[in-house]
Amino acid sequence: MRDFFSAAVGKAVRAAARLRGGGSALPGLVVERLDPGFMARGLARLPLGVIAVSGTNGKTTTTKMIVEMLEAQGLTVFTNKTGSNFSRGVVAAMIGESTAAGKLQADVAVLELDEAHAMFFIERVKPRFTLLLNVLRDQLDRFGEIDTTARYLQRIADATTDVLVVNREDRLIAEIGDRTRERAAAGSGPEVREFGLAPALLSTFPGDDDFHVVPGQAAGDAATDPATDTRGAADVTLLELGKNAATFLIDGEAHSTPLQLEGLYNTYNAAAALVTVRAVLERAVAEGADTSARTTEVLEALSTVRPAFGRGEKLELDGQPLELVLVKNPAGFRLGLASFDAEGVAVMIAVNDQYADGRDMSWLWDVDFETLRAGGVDTVTGTRAWDMALRLEHDDVPVGSVEEDLGAALSSFRAQTQGRPRRIYCTYTAMLGLRKRLSEITDVEEI
Repeated sequence: MRDFFSAAVGKAVRAAARLRGGGSALPGLVVERLDPGFMARGLARLPLGVIAVSGTNGKTTTTKMIVEMLEAQGLTVFTNKTGSNFSRGVVAAMIGESTAAGKLQADVAVLELDEAHAMFFIERVKPRFTLLLNVLRDQLDRFGEIDTTARYLQRIADATTDVLVVNREDRLIAEIGDRTRERAAAGSGPEVREFGLAPALLSTFPGDDDFHVVPGQAAGDAATDPATDTRGAADVTLLELGKNAATFLIDGEAHSTPLQLEGLYNTYNAAAALVTVRAVLERAVAEGADTSARTTEVLEALSTVRPAFGRGEKLELDGQPLELVLVKNPAGFRLGLASFDAEGVAVMIAVNDQYADGRDMSWLWDVDFETLRAGGVDTVTGTRAWDMALRLEHDDVPVGSVEEDLGAALSSFRAQTQGRPRRIYCTYTAMLGLRKRLSEITDVEEI
């Protein structure tokens, strides 16, 4: 009866919020207040439990990869599709997917969790599987130093019961993996699996440590020499990058696959998703599920996954492609710039400093914008537009116009760049605002 009542209230709030254009997390906020145990009861009934995905960068797209690969193997998956990664977002998604009786009909849940708000989640639900992606300087006003973020992720790892997947190229994440192995050896921790990079690719994917070493020398340089790399193979290793393609080392065999995903980080996160999916499918098969863990089938499913909204998302505007690239910290912005050829593309940068973006924008000074120098930036917008324009000036990047209002900037950018492909680098809330305005003039996937 509690589930029925909570679901009924949540669905009513959801319907009312949609009529008024309200936020997707509102039903979750209401149900959490009325019935704090709703989330835990619903997720506890899932046969394969919960897969938690956390870290600084890549949660939304990696969650999408895992979901679609598991669904391709015949599993029914519940997820927080909007990317609302606080617990109220999870509850809101459960309300939307549950039956009238408040029951989730799924085999497994794949949930993107905000690093800090995951603390509330793991007090109520213990993930069977956890994927930890990275620790980068992000939202410094919330987290202070990256060690704080790492401590939150350690607590998620400690709450995990079956399998922990870690990024062995991220120093702080790798240390979490090492500590968890020690616990497992003592009989009180989950199995640890890794995803990683071939030595030749380490310098392509900067971590936060790479901003504090000698220029031209990556923090992981000690591992870039195959002769001195004694770590052995990760469960999945990204061997080679191609244009919309990648090669992964899995069980000692190289597998090449085409990809719909855009951007270097998305390709590396595909390795993370592969490790996680393989671990879940192996457990599912062992527990009698009618599915398969064959590598070829999992890779085929990966090859069809498209980017999540705003994460290298491709739209069409005025007969030309328009790409939205989410940026929110130095490493992410650097890889975003490296992932896309600037030649022949009109560029806009939209930088906001709202709570979800992080108030501290000092990290912009750790990004090298020289690749934009030749073509310049047509428009800079957002609440921190003038800060962004100043940063570009210091790298001798020409700026066409500065307009703080997103709507006015988009209209100007559109008018001045007719007949050219377009790309917009944007922080989180700027991306949401731009998608809303773009939905009025072109086809934009609903979230």
